Amino acid sequence: RRSFLKSSTFLAGATLISPSILSCQNPSSKLNIAVIGVGGRGGANFSPVLESENIVAMCDVDDIWANDGYKKIKSQFPNVKKFTDFRLMYDKMYKEIDAVIISTPDHTHFAPAMIAMELGKHVYIEKPLAHNVWECRTLKKAAKYYNIVSQMGNQGHTTNGVRQIKEWYEAGVLGEVHEVHA
Repeated sequence: RRSFLKSSTFLAGATLISPSILSCQNPSSKLNIAVIGVGGRGGANFSPVLESENIVAMCDVDDIWANDGYKKIKSQFPNVKKFTDFRLMYDKMYKEIDAVIISTPDHTHFAPAMIAMELGKHVYIEKPLAHNVWECRTLKKAAKYYNIVSQMGNQGHTTNGVRQIKEWYEAGVLGEVHEVHA
């Protein structure tokens, strides 16, 4: 079975495989994923999942902003359920969901992530992980307590350009570097 981490980090631009996710499941079966935050950055986070996993629920508070995302998901998963409140989505579908992708505005990651963890769902959360240090520490503790796998999307330094500059630096091509502006 493809792990949620493999799918989420692939779409985030990195490769991280965790074979322990859902180890009791058939290795060839697909994960049932809920997407919270379908517009904007959410579209980039769920797009690669469309080809490898099964999206069973999508949620966004703004139908206009999320319209393109809704159409894209619906075209490949005609039975996907649509919600505007993640709490209702969890209430109605928690038994059908294996993992959740959370791509909501920065200050709103904690609540849907915490509820997902409490329900035993694996989570991919777009950066920043949470709004403050307490929320970050609480999510870390919850992931361990509920024995779920979580991943924060932090792919900014995984691009080919960054790798190439690193290689040039290590090979001495750039000469002595005194200052970097990024």
